[in-house]
Amino acid sequence: MSAFDYKKALADIPHKPGVYQYFDTDDLLIYIGKAKDLRNRVGSYFNQDSQFNGKTRVLVSKIRRISFTIVDTEIDAWLLENSLIKKHQPRYNIMLKDDKTYPWIIIKKEQFPRIYWTRKYIKDGSTYFGPYASVGMMHTILDLIKETYTLRTCNLPLTPQNINDGKFKVCLEYQIGNCKGPCQNYQTKEDYDQNIEEIKDILNGKIGNVIRSVNQVIKTASEDLNFELAHSYQRKLGVLEKYQSKSTVVNSAITNIDVVSIASDERYAFVNYLKVMNGSIIQTQTIEIKKRLDETDEELLTIAITEFRTKFKSTSKEIVVPFPILLVDENLKLIVPKLGEKKKLLELSQKNVLFFKKEKLNQYEKLNPDLRTDRILSQMQKDLRLTQLPQHIECFDNSNFQGKYPVSAIVVFKDAKPSKKDYRHFNVKTVEGPNDFATMEEAVYRRYKRMLEEEGTLPQLIIIDGGKGQLSSAVSSLKKLGIDKKVTVIGIAKRLEELYYPGDSFPLYLDKKSETLKVIQQLRDEAHRFGITFHRKKRDQGTLKTELEIIPGIGKTTADKLLVKFKSVKRIKEAKEEELAQVLNKKQIIALHDYFKA
Repeated sequence: MSAFDYKKALADIPHKPGVYQYFDTDDLLIYIGKAKDLRNRVGSYFNQDSQFNGKTRVLVSKIRRISFTIVDTEIDAWLLENSLIKKHQPRYNIMLKDDKTYPWIIIKKEQFPRIYWTRKYIKDGSTYFGPYASVGMMHTILDLIKETYTLRTCNLPLTPQNINDGKFKVCLEYQIGNCKGPCQNYQTKEDYDQNIEEIKDILNGKIGNVIRSVNQVIKTASEDLNFELAHSYQRKLGVLEKYQSKSTVVNSAITNIDVVSIASDERYAFVNYLKVMNGSIIQTQTIEIKKRLDETDEELLTIAITEFRTKFKSTSKEIVVPFPILLVDENLKLIVPKLGEKKKLLELSQKNVLFFKKEKLNQYEKLNPDLRTDRILSQMQKDLRLTQLPQHIECFDNSNFQGKYPVSAIVVFKDAKPSKKDYRHFNVKTVEGPNDFATMEEAVYRRYKRMLEEEGTLPQLIIIDGGKGQLSSAVSSLKKLGIDKKVTVIGIAKRLEELYYPGDSFPLYLDKKSETLKVIQQLRDEAHRFGITFHRKKRDQGTLKTELEIIPGIGKTTADKLLVKFKSVKRIKEAKEEELAQVLNKKQIIALHDYFKA
């Protein structure tokens, strides 16, 4: 096996469909492959138990670097692999045939256009759709078009003069209802062209009308007890719903363009580049840029475009970008697509750059955990509009059972991590009955009154588990202590994860995937867990004590002593008489035995 550290390389490769590329010692591309699962496929090459032939073992021994591009589907991976191999012709790849390997659907440029499939792409003004990696899927859509629309299949020259001169007669296709007879003017050109426009919509992926039509056929056939026809259309419906009429990777409608996208943070920027020629992606790369002077994304993207175009000798006049930028070259056209195939290519580029950024940052943070902490705290400060980093956060939660055994719990996070030695419980003293607001007010007041008395350091952020009511109660206590301007306090409502600020009637909604919200949720859940654990213990002790107080001669004080010594009713029941005598007198012991025997 080579000296190449494949385990380290595998750690960066995702379990996603895509294309992988192997490079040798001279950084020469030697192999391109596709995979439904990139990590599993690449990892299989380095499995010592694999039964690879000699050629493959030689290939593996030469690998020194692996790059990859993720795509949406396995079919997209197949098409991207094909275009890259044709461009680079790596030494260890089997030479592929030309583009006629893949079929196209053609709408012929002629009067009353025919629709059929072909493996020859000819620039004759006809409209081509494809190419199709799945021949079965292509035939399914053609069959569906044939069954939905009555189009001619003959190759007669249906010019207006020929039709008006009566040179043609309708054929069997007309007799059986597969054609409306445009050859004898039985179908107008306007009606025929309307059908062609609808079919173009289908081939462009706008298949909603067709799906509704198929559903209607299925319904009608079922009502007529024609189950064979219904089953046939049900199968076609299933295939059609999965159908993609155009690949996001290969599309003949797209000429030579460059596609770039960027993802950045405070320290680094990552830029992805796709070079598209003749409708195929032939180059793809993602680079990392370390920021020096707080450069903007616009500045960095401009620099990267120049670098990529020089490196890959791009001559395209169009560049697809995620936002407008200024380029000094007036001959270049910048496009920020909103819809269509170019938008799909931009999304593919963005998917790759975001994945690359995530993996790189994870690597850096593993080597230096403080980077992750700084990043999360900086993001929280930005998202929550704080004036300082929330290095010390405290979260409050209340628990009670039908108004009884009320408790409050406080959990503490320092540097975005739990600091369990600082967790605290409060037995509520001043509140009677189920009053969550008053309970919160007492807990917050007692917590920070003591902290001020002990000259402790106040947290930068306080989180209240609850909505506006609990938040107002907490603010009331902070005002009494004169520290409401010194700390930031927010409430989190459970239902929709709304964040409330004091005096603001409109909640703040964070992205469900944001790290800031995840930290807040972790605080909330930890406070709930910590509070519930303490509450259950207190409730269980209260229940046991109540049960013991039922026994004649045993009151509240004696019940407390029994629980302190034996911890549970079971142990009291199993205790020997001499052990019970340490707490009870003889009369009480007899009453206890009688109670448990009953």
